[in-house]
Amino acid sequence: MESDEFRDEGPPLGEAEAEDLLRCICFKTGPPRTVGVELEWLVHHLDRPREPVDQDLLDTAYGAVRALPLSSSLTFEPGGQLELSSLPASTLMACVDTMAADLAAVRGALAPSGLSLAGFGLDPWQPPNRRLRDAPRYNAMEAYLDRSGSAGRAMMCSSASVQVCLDAGHEEPGPLGFGRRWQLAHLLGAVLVAAFANSPAFLGKGTGWRSTRQAMWSALDPVRTLAPRTGTDPRADWTAYVLDSPVMCVRARDGDDGPWAVPRTLTFRDWIRSGAPRPPVRADLDYHISTLFPPVRPRGHLELRMIDAQPGEDGWIVPLAVTAALFDDPEASETAYRTVKPLAESAGSHPAPRNPLWEGAARGGLADPELRSAAVTCFQLALEALPRLGASGAVLDAVADFAERNVLRGRCPADHTERELAHDRH
Repeated sequence: MESDEFRDEGPPLGEAEAEDLLRCICFKTGPPRTVGVELEWLVHHLDRPREPVDQDLLDTAYGAVRALPLSSSLTFEPGGQLELSSLPASTLMACVDTMAADLAAVRGALAPSGLSLAGFGLDPWQPPNRRLRDAPRYNAMEAYLDRSGSAGRAMMCSSASVQVCLDAGHEEPGPLGFGRRWQLAHLLGAVLVAAFANSPAFLGKGTGWRSTRQAMWSALDPVRTLAPRTGTDPRADWTAYVLDSPVMCVRARDGDDGPWAVPRTLTFRDWIRSGAPRPPVRADLDYHISTLFPPVRPRGHLELRMIDAQPGEDGWIVPLAVTAALFDDPEASETAYRTVKPLAESAGSHPAPRNPLWEGAARGGLADPELRSAAVTCFQLALEALPRLGASGAVLDAVADFAERNVLRGRCPADHTERELAHDRH
């Protein structure tokens, strides 16, 4: 959750200065050494998951969670989703162990209230219910997203994900170079959507999609959620994307209790050039970036945002481990790139997530033979690479079990979730 406080610091931001800042802050290059994960969770009654959670009960439980001495950053999304964001870890296992300890503590704090963390990409039962009511950021976001229909409120209040964060990579070309890793993130994205799809229902009914969460992202603002057009210079592509994207809101000045302005057609570049309704400063650029939701967002590191929240206490470990292995092991990275590049090219040049490959991944999971074949190869590469990254036997077993239960059979978590929800309805 971003801060609602606006600090009028520094001089007005010029266009050239904004371009220089974006080129410097979006891809911080160097050897890939750290890994992180951001986990969003729905919170349900432990024994009555279909029933809505009373606000007073949720407030009491979250008070206990806030009092915990966690290593991860704790925030809450507009619908009450709980998010833990790890610090950058020096190894995959350091990230896994630290996050697992924090999750155990959070579950322990929720248990006395009869609540639990629920791993669904989209709440299968409850309608969107914005619980954070007095936040100007979310008032403005809701007003902006409502222009695109109902999907915006569902994304704000009912969705949850596993976001894997990886270093941008070397400045030099090669499997671990930042340009190749930027390409790989977008090429591999559809495979990750398909393999980990886990949102087949909404409002108590099946939707016909394995990842309804991904389908809803595609229904939002057509600029804000698309991947940038990619060329030979990722820094230039991202800089143009940020400056030419619409401004979601203009924050009120410090001490102004009024609502934030929600312009209709103002890009950040236009805002710099016009200086209206007030000249933007550096903090406005940082804030604007936080309101852009492409499937891969460079924030110094690469933030992969396309993976649905996973079922089970430890289900999140598998997408984290697989993604880290395919990016940070040079041999696995190069072979994965060669595996997914022809698959993505056959789908055409339209940016993710609105090209046929991504739509097919969200709708059918691994039912598509080409996506399934690519996923099988990628999981095998990950299993070979994980020991080289120091993964524990438990992590290897979790990845192997997921591959056997899902990938090799052309399934994804949504297939199991859908059956469980159908059984629960009867």
